[in-house]
Amino acid sequence: MTQAYTTELTLEQYELLASLLPPETGTGRPRTVNMMSVMQGILYVLVSSCAWRLMPKEYPPSSTVYYYFSKWRNDGSWKRINDRLVEWVRVAEDRDPSPSVASIDSQTVPTAVMVSDSVGYDAGKKTKGRKRFTMVDTLGLLLMVRVVAADIQERDGAKQLLTKMNEERHRVPRLARIWFDGGFSGPDFLHWVMDICHWIVDVVLRPNGSKGFVLLPKRWTVERTYGWLHWCRRLNVDYERLPSSSEAFIHIAMIRLMLRRLA
Repeated sequence: MTQAYTTELTLEQYELLASLLPPETGTGRPRTVNMMSVMQGILYVLVSSCAWRLMPKEYPPSSTVYYYFSKWRNDGSWKRINDRLVEWVRVAEDRDPSPSVASIDSQTVPTAVMVSDSVGYDAGKKTKGRKRFTMVDTLGLLLMVRVVAADIQERDGAKQLLTKMNEERHRVPRLARIWFDGGFSGPDFLHWVMDICHWIVDVVLRPNGSKGFVLLPKRWTVERTYGWLHWCRRLNVDYERLPSSSEAFIHIAMIRLMLRRLA
């Protein structure tokens, strides 16, 4: 099978992914749609940022492609696939499947005009939209993401993210230390992380007097991850009605990146 668009997975990449996709339920009519074509359609929307109904005719009907996107969003499949691929990539890089160190940051992105759910104004960035709180390992691979309104304060959003991560400690049994930037500093928040989640906190501060973008030691990996996400035009502006759809597209973007590394 030849690649019609640069957004598409190769056959080798899809074979890796196919082993992780949810199987048929066993009830109702047998599945007849080509699942590789469904996945290629989802990736086309992610990278090109076109509307679902404007997908090329080579792919299954947009209603079918969106059905699987939303179904796997709702049952957590995109996150589960991302989590498994993180382990595979870490092993391929001669790392332990579970990281011992992670980094957290937030990114504010504008929302499209038709989006109204979970939208706020980030006074610091002067942007109306949503804020992505992201935890990555030292390779920049996604461990957890939380999309909220842009007016949520750094510490409050980080607490939501860390609470979710704390509920899934079994995924990261070796995790012991988390790096934050100065925007998350504050004794109440830092004590909360150490007392409730039992993780060591390192705050990496900007040099005194610095202006604009500064490459911070240890924390540059999360900035690189945001750069990877910008390769996908769908993520440069948040077009999704639901924050859970935004999180799903972030997981899919990282799945695509990791499949390319593995195959």
